[in-house]
Amino acid sequence: MNPTLTTDATLPGRFLRGLARSADRPAVRAGDSVLTYRELHERALGLAGSLLAAVPAGPRAVGVLVGKGVSAYPTLLAGLYTGVTTVPLQQTFPAERTLRMIEASGVDALIADDDSLPALLELAEAGARLPVLFRAHTDRTAQTEGLGGAGPRPAPMPWIPYRAAAALAEPVPVRPEDVAYVLFTSGSTGRPKGVPVTHANTDHYFQLLDKRYDFGPDDVFTQNFDLNFDCAMFDLFCAWGAGGTLVPPPAAAYRDMPAFAAAHGLTVWFSTPSAVALVRRMGGLRPGAMDTLRWSFFAGEALSCRDADDWAAAAPGSVVENLYGPTELTITVSAHRWTPGQERGLNGMVPIGTVHDGHGVLLLAPDDGPDQAGGPTADEGELCIAGPQLTAGYLDPQDDEGRFLDREGHRWYRTGDRVRRDADGVLHYLGRGDSQVQVHGIRVELAEVEAAARTCDGVQDAVAVAVPADGSVELAVFYTGRPSPPAELARGLRRALPLAVVPKRYTHLDAFPLNSNRKTDRRRLAALAAGAPAPGTAGTGARTGTQERSYGAK
Repeated sequence: MNPTLTTDATLPGRFLRGLARSADRPAVRAGDSVLTYRELHERALGLAGSLLAAVPAGPRAVGVLVGKGVSAYPTLLAGLYTGVTTVPLQQTFPAERTLRMIEASGVDALIADDDSLPALLELAEAGARLPVLFRAHTDRTAQTEGLGGAGPRPAPMPWIPYRAAAALAEPVPVRPEDVAYVLFTSGSTGRPKGVPVTHANTDHYFQLLDKRYDFGPDDVFTQNFDLNFDCAMFDLFCAWGAGGTLVPPPAAAYRDMPAFAAAHGLTVWFSTPSAVALVRRMGGLRPGAMDTLRWSFFAGEALSCRDADDWAAAAPGSVVENLYGPTELTITVSAHRWTPGQERGLNGMVPIGTVHDGHGVLLLAPDDGPDQAGGPTADEGELCIAGPQLTAGYLDPQDDEGRFLDREGHRWYRTGDRVRRDADGVLHYLGRGDSQVQVHGIRVELAEVEAAARTCDGVQDAVAVAVPADGSVELAVFYTGRPSPPAELARGLRRALPLAVVPKRYTHLDAFPLNSNRKTDRRRLAALAAGAPAPGTAGTGARTGTQERSYGAK
């Protein structure tokens, strides 16, 4: 029997559930633009059908190049409606990085939203040769801008015309084991790692959320996350599965978030904890200031007890939860419901809670050596998780080494996070046990930042460290070689890294300080970045230059 999408077991199926409940209600509202469920569905069917008609053999994977405008949503849904693997791509990423993602995931056709022309042109100049469906363009405009083959831009990409007559009657059926989407995380080799997530992975996840939360058609969800970030899938498919409305807050909304929340009737909030600090700076955490909220979720960074309490006071009708989970474990895999004003977390941080039903938890003692997992421990160690939300592995199997562990008859994902388990079985976050850090919710390998820095003109070697900054962290780079202006280094790194993780501080050293093992003393550099006195020359092998800040690397 051919599979169908009449159940909620797939992501398109969850949208169809919302369509059945709220056909003529808003599915997304962005600025002055609104799309109802029916309009969003029809646009996605038209885009998906036009793409499949132009690629008769069917693409292996379809890339969706999107921003945060209203047209991004039918573009992403269209990718899922094609029935093949969808790869969300961020239009603000460096073109060379996006091209590496396209090549790694086997994308052989693109759908772009209405705002993606500049990104398409940059991709073409970087060497992309993909057929692209860009609904906003006429053929004449495409030719003028160089997408149709007659314009002044080099390396034009083939143009797929939008054909209303080719619209699908319904989404293409898929199987639970099919890959729904691929997202990319940072890699220590200097290239992003692709994480395939199946419909079965997301089905288990959203079934648990349906039982835990009471979302309905009257709920209005924020959509703070970029659509290539896994937490955005929570926003989209919790809202659409319930027949609710998505509202992406523009940057200007943070100047007065209580006013924005009231104007749009927000009931469900989801963001990184960094947003709490921003709303506080703008004076928005006044007691009772956001009284329309029913649910408030935070993920992507450690959430402080102070931030949780202040948010709960500003949104007194809201339940506050701290969610946790790497991309490899499908969006989030644990949750902790906060008790405002009473509960105190370990080290002033909200617990990451208990792991979702159906999953195994293994805590490992410190490693016995490189890529060698230590033995199980009862109360404290590296968190490893096995279960139905776990990806089968990275797109490139070579990336699996050191991250996946086969033990006790199960395949475990080594999160790299150190946790402590209390007497009630609740997990408390202690910090990272490896070289990954979270910057505004984006997980990045310090080794990737260092590899990018070494490609800058004049840089001989580089070390990146994380520095606490206003509830999150920012990155600082120490480098050897020729001293360069910070703006020049930041400009070079913006060609390789997402803007949010481009380091803000750059320090030239004649040599790196060394520890007692004659290895680069990263702890000493982290202390220096945090404001400690510069390392001396005696016993460290280092002489420091002047620390400089690049204000352009936001």
